[in-house]
Amino acid sequence: MRSPLAPGVRFCSSFSRDSWYRSFTLFLTFLSYTAYHLSRKPISIVKNELHRNCSMVIRPADLNTTDNETWCDWAPFDQDNYKTLYGMLDNSFLVAYAIGMFFSGIFGERLPLRYYLSCGMLLSGLFTSLFGLGYYWNIHSIWYYAFIQAMNGLVQTTGWPSVVTCVGNWFGKGKRGFIMGVWNSHTSVGNILGSLIAGAFVSTAWGLSFIVPGLIITFTGVLCFFFLVESHTLTSCNLPLLHSATITEVTSSTSSHATERSEEDHTQAISFCGALSIPGVVEFSLCLLFAKLVSYTFLYWLPLYISNVAHFDAKAAGDMSTLFDVGGILGGIAAGVVSDYSGGRATTCCAMLLLAAPMLFLYNYVGQTSIATTVVMLLVCGGLVNGPYALITTAVSADLGTHESLQGNSRALSTVTAIIDGTGSIGAAIGPLLAGLISPTGWNNVFYMLISADVLACLFLSRLMYKEVRGWCSRT
Repeated sequence: MRSPLAPGVRFCSSFSRDSWYRSFTLFLTFLSYTAYHLSRKPISIVKNELHRNCSMVIRPADLNTTDNETWCDWAPFDQDNYKTLYGMLDNSFLVAYAIGMFFSGIFGERLPLRYYLSCGMLLSGLFTSLFGLGYYWNIHSIWYYAFIQAMNGLVQTTGWPSVVTCVGNWFGKGKRGFIMGVWNSHTSVGNILGSLIAGAFVSTAWGLSFIVPGLIITFTGVLCFFFLVESHTLTSCNLPLLHSATITEVTSSTSSHATERSEEDHTQAISFCGALSIPGVVEFSLCLLFAKLVSYTFLYWLPLYISNVAHFDAKAAGDMSTLFDVGGILGGIAAGVVSDYSGGRATTCCAMLLLAAPMLFLYNYVGQTSIATTVVMLLVCGGLVNGPYALITTAVSADLGTHESLQGNSRALSTVTAIIDGTGSIGAAIGPLLAGLISPTGWNNVFYMLISADVLACLFLSRLMYKEVRGWCSRT
């Protein structure tokens, strides 16, 4: 008597081949962009270590120096202009990222995504590690660190258009907001892991805070090269998983997929101006410019703000800042679910942006009164700030990249995604720069700048929100 099929195998075999490929692609792209953000986060954690209050640090007995104020700092960040130098590092990355993003989408439409994404991740791992090696090579030139940041920003533009296009190729519009809302938590997960990994080494050898994330993104790039399936049209050469198939079935499947791939290959990739003419691309791009300005200001300056205002050390401030990203995960999922249910992407974004403005004001004034208040305010602010940002860069970009005006052209998704995220990246570059210039006048002014940006982001979506509300009223 033969034993029945094992329950685990029976469960696995109940899924179709496409279901397995779809799930694995979702997981691998999630892992990939988690690694991208994980490698970006260390700079915000290490800032607190590069310039410290040396009077509160125990001096080693064998250290022979008469400098009582800056002996524990890392040159060139040991001078009074250290905040300006921090802003220079941030903008070296973000300006290069913003410029490169507009070209990245064009390359992404014309190159195999698996090669493009894997190569970008390997180079990103290299430049992230080179920044950390400056600690061991005893490099004190601001131009070295600025150049490494700029090159890293340039190669990291390979990530977003590639992963969004892969997910867009596998998932339709039905539950795209919810699926991409959950999937987009990779941004916050990467920030959290990056903070924890960098925080584990920052007080002992801050170079490892960059080298370890660099090795992680390199390893993930190797995984993508060997396992990423960028589109269902490429699976025809593979045998169905966990199912036997007749030669006829395989031949038929191969033939149909080959025809589909042939039709797709003959579809001309959309031009930059053609992508701009898609209804909604300009409005959502400008909205994301200001929404990303707020998000990235928190990404790069929140640990320093917590350290200065709440007087936490570098590791504690970095750990506390991860709560903002936890809130971002919840906010991104909530935005996706609400927009799927209501059909109003613009209205969902506007509502969250309008709520974010007063919450940022409250966080600045009462957010540090107690640990419990800090935790709650960081979670709420993270959800409201990152919710619209997550929705626009995922579900909205995928919707616009497959807009009905394209008449079935499937080769627009990467370009549209790059335009929207590239415009947003301009705001991501401006925000930390403004924070560096404004923070010496007081943190209150930084928060007033962030609140103004939230309101402007909402205004750019007002026309689309009006159309959505009018559509609901006419149906009622």
